[in-house]
This record gives sequence, C-alpha cells and structure tokens, in this order.
Amino acid sequence: MQLQNFFDVSQSADKTTFRRRLIDFAHAMDFGLVSSVLVVERPGSETDFLYVGNRPEDFASLSADKDISKKDPVLTQLRTHGLPFLYDQKFYVQAGAPELWERAAPYGYRTGISVALRLPGNKQFLLGLDRERPLPRSEQKITRMLADLQLLAVHCQDAAQRLLTPEPPKTPAPTLTPREREVLLRSMEGKSAWATGQLLGMSEHTVNFHLRNIFRKLDASSKQVAVLKAISLGLIKQ
Repeated sequence: MQLQNFFDVSQSADKTTFRRRLIDFAHAMDFGLVSSVLVVERPGSETDFLYVGNRPEDFASLSADKDISKKDPVLTQLRTHGLPFLYDQKFYVQAGAPELWERAAPYGYRTGISVALRLPGNKQFLLGLDRERPLPRSEQKITRMLADLQLLAVHCQDAAQRLLTPEPPKTPAPTLTPREREVLLRSMEGKSAWATGQLLGMSEHTVNFHLRNIFRKLDASSKQVAVLKAISLGLIKQ
C-alpha cells in the first residue's frame, strides 16, 4: 500500500468519507468486510461503541447480541492483547466456540485479521478485516498484511476520534463590564487595589469586589492568571 492511502484515511473530512476510504482500503488489501469500532468508556454510565464499516444489515443484530459478544474469542483477544492477529474456523474451534464461527461464516466472516489500540481517556479502537477465502500461506505475505493493518489502525483511530466522538457542549465566552476591564488593565500595569481605586475614583473595597467577579468569570486564581486569560480571550489588549 502507498503511504498516501494511509494518510487519506486519517484526513477524512467527514464520517461518510471515512467509511468509503476505509472500505476502499480493505478492498485494496483483498478483504470484502471491514469493521472499526471506537470504544469509549464512561464511568457511571454505559460504554459507547461507535461503529463504522460495511457489515451486512442482517448480521448487525447478531453482532450486537451482548451474550454472543462475551463469548466471541476474537473480541476477547482484542480486549486483552495489543498485537494484530489472524483468525479462522480453527481459531474458534480451539477457543471452544465453533458455533459462533458457523453463525458468522454465511455473512462473509470466515477468516480475518484484527487489532486493538488502547487510547488515552478510557478509549480503545478496534479494527478488523474479514473475507470468505483463506488467508495466504506465505509467512512473508501474512507479516506484510498484519503490518499494514497495524499502520491502518493508527491512522484510522485519529479520524475516528475526530469524527465520531461527540464534541463537548460549548460554554459561552465570559464577558467583562467596562469597570471590570478598567480594574484589570490597572492590575496588568502592576497597580495595587488601593492605587487602582485612587485612579478610578472608587474605594479599595470596590476594586476588590470587581477583582473577585473577574476571578470568578475567568476561573482565575490570581491577578496574573486573570490578565493572561483576558488577553487570550481578547477581553483586554496588552
């Protein structure tokens, strides 16, 4: 595979493009099916499974069965290992779950390769490619295939986190009153509360009152931090 193909997947502009490029990449690797899942664990609530791929619609309900998922040896290995691996009917038989392979095989899931990446923030990215034909017997070809899968997963997870994870709700930018800006500007100049009060014609107590409001609005613990945040937000100019 060309390196540009990997970059194209990672730079997908939207979910539709991401899905199309992922499927095209799988086909270029001679696999008909691709499944990518971004797993987001949320303490105190249910885990999110954000899927992109081309699994057959009839197979979707079967793959969503939690009881089956718990027994699936591929998913078990993905949860516990970080290296790419391959699987086929023999893999399922040796794991004591031949009936799971028999259920999935009619949908095209007869043999495949898969890998899991652990990500920061209680996230995990799973990627699997499946096809009906056996994998090549050449160890060199298998090694190359698994290496391409690993590299593809690295590029996919970047796009998946960017496109599938809901953005946190935006909080409105803080605002300062004209008086608060004047007080903060004097603080930026190094003036004390007393000196600021003298310059602005107010008591030291009133200056401190405005400063407390500024700290609260900007979530600042000191005048220096408040000044830096106000400058970065464009509330005052240096």
